[in-house]
Amino acid sequence: MAMSCSGKALSIGPAATERRRFPRIRLQVPLFIRGTDGDGLEFLELAKTVDISCHGARLLSNRPLQPNEIISITVPAPLPRSSEFGECGTPPFSAKVRRLECNEDVGMAAVEFLKPLV
Repeated sequence: MAMSCSGKALSIGPAATERRRFPRIRLQVPLFIRGTDGDGLEFLELAKTVDISCHGARLLSNRPLQPNEIISITVPAPLPRSSEFGECGTPPFSAKVRRLECNEDVGMAAVEFLKPLV
């Protein structure tokens, strides 16, 4: 089921009870999400975080995402060229879409990082 907002709240995934191991902080960070759509085509989308912790984040994106989809996230950052970081930005990291939400007609996805950012 694609992320879609038609004036109704959309929540897919576990109930909204608080089960986080670490608190999230409200922080908007621009990032790129990369994945494969339902037709098997790769996509690259500019998105941003709404909040973030070392284990996950809530993302704001125009891209319809799917529950359990694995995406790759890159934070664009001005870093010098190096073999470790490539041309620019941070090394990509992977996340799994855990829940889809709509808030004021905007699509959001809660994701869990496959490796904690610690």
